[in-house]
Amino acid sequence: MMFNWLSLVTGLFYIVLGIVVIFYKFFFIILEPAVAYPLGGVMILYGIFRIYRAVSRIKNSGNEE
Repeated sequence: MMFNWLSLVTGLFYIVLGIVVIFYKFFFIILEPAVAYPLGGVMILYGIFRIYRAVSRIKNSGNEE
């Protein structure tokens, strides 16, 4: 159960990191806009995926009990 909540937090972290990469164009090194936008977008999409998967697992674990 704790893993599902940790997955929610990780998803939020990826979304915030994606937004930071898009706005500041920095991810360990300074990025060109042509790299920063797709990288930030992929991070945001992955964060949304992690949150969706965690929420579906939390709902399923509630039905099993």
